[in-house]
Amino acid sequence: MRTLIVILSLLLISGCSWFQSEETREARANRDDPKNISEQDYYERVQRNLTSRSWALAIENLEALEAQFPFGTYGEQAQLELIYAHYESADYESATAAADRFIRLHPQHTNVDYAHYIKGLSLISESKGFLDSFLPRDDSKRDPGTARLAFATFTDLLHRYPNSVYAADARKHLIHLRNLLARHEIHVANYYFKREAYLAATNRGRYVVENFQRTPAVADGLAVMAQGYYLLDLKEHSANAAKTLAANFPDHPALNASGEFQYQDNFKDDSSWWRRLTLGYYVPEKAPAYDSRPESLRDSSPSSTEQEQNEQQKPDQEKSWLNWLSFGLLG
Repeated sequence: MRTLIVILSLLLISGCSWFQSEETREARANRDDPKNISEQDYYERVQRNLTSRSWALAIENLEALEAQFPFGTYGEQAQLELIYAHYESADYESATAAADRFIRLHPQHTNVDYAHYIKGLSLISESKGFLDSFLPRDDSKRDPGTARLAFATFTDLLHRYPNSVYAADARKHLIHLRNLLARHEIHVANYYFKREAYLAATNRGRYVVENFQRTPAVADGLAVMAQGYYLLDLKEHSANAAKTLAANFPDHPALNASGEFQYQDNFKDDSSWWRRLTLGYYVPEKAPAYDSRPESLRDSSPSSTEQEQNEQQKPDQEKSWLNWLSFGLLG
């Protein structure tokens, strides 16, 4: 009986495959052999993947569609949607490469402006990390390489396709990138001040003034020029830069209440906690630095110098014995 039951079970299981519908057998054959899938079926799969935001499957099917039907009806459209799928999956390098490929192969395509646009967006996003969504960071302190490439991409888009539906958004990104690149030059100038490379700092400030007009960084560029020329003992050039700053940006923090530029001669930081800790034997230097942006646009964590300035602005309170013993380091 046991043998008979086993034989009947095997016959029943194998018999199920005999009664399968033709559609089921065809679906299995198509899944096992991609050559059996039509171009239309591939494209419908891709549309389902894109609708469900299954980017990995969409990319896989788009690449298979292009490989199986390189000259088919949906070949060019598949290349465009591959750019989009890579971008949405946060694979910005692949999105940029796919956009470059489409632009190279189809320079006269009616939707080539879309490839330029997604390429620019990918370059902007490429330099950002995962934590940037949670921890605010000053983008102008990043490596400006991808920002320059994005700026060139959006500029090319507006030059070639001024009436594109993406032109308005591209202009907004250009304004942002231009401000970003100008501010980066100011950061570099401040760094050169720390390194006592006054000529290099002055040249950076002049570069901002000459090449990034109508950006907020121009005011700091003039301040850099005024201070840099002063340290280079070029007093006439320094005075001209200071006058230009006062005439155009009278509220700049480098100017006093009378509108006169506050030159920095002594770089000793007497308010530093290092001076307190060493009883005045070591006093670090505080090089000139210009950043007239509001606090909300700077780094989320203020520097030690800014913290000390904030402490100085607080009303005087009676100091505890712990404050005296620690030279002001502790409460």
